[in-house]
Amino acid sequence: MLIVSDADDQHRGYSGEVSSDVQDDQQAESGTNPELVKRLGYLLKHAQLRLFELTTAALEPFGLDGRQLAVLVVLGSGEPASQQEAARRLGIDRTTMVAFVDTLERKGFVQRRPHAQDRRKNVVELTRTGRDTLRRASKASDAAEQQFLAPLSAPLARQLREALTTLVAAR
Repeated sequence: MLIVSDADDQHRGYSGEVSSDVQDDQQAESGTNPELVKRLGYLLKHAQLRLFELTTAALEPFGLDGRQLAVLVVLGSGEPASQQEAARRLGIDRTTMVAFVDTLERKGFVQRRPHAQDRRKNVVELTRTGRDTLRRASKASDAAEQQFLAPLSAPLARQLREALTTLVAAR
């Protein structure tokens, strides 16, 4: 159950909790076992699956998936990064990063060049096509997120993002 601040919805007389009657009706309509929807893992998994479906469809015209878009976002923000630095920012291992860069390079979205001070390192930069694709794919991904969050009020959507950000940062 998601509890929100009473201050957010006082004007609507909303108490901040979803009533058990509403929960029971939603569960009956979906055919979901009431015991399952009490499990946070179940809820997070199914929410993530729905977001994944929407994002996959939104990014398909660009030839990207969500993980590849994340790589472009990191590479497109700030100074050119070495593959190692980009992998660190993404929280992935170097081998996985090499595979992502190889794929994105084949698609013409990134290019490697030797690091100016350390020839053992490669700097990875977005190409013009990569920058354009990042801009357009980010908009499509944002629209998919908005569609995913549409059943929530703006304050609830904001609280969900804040709560998830807190949980991810706490790991």
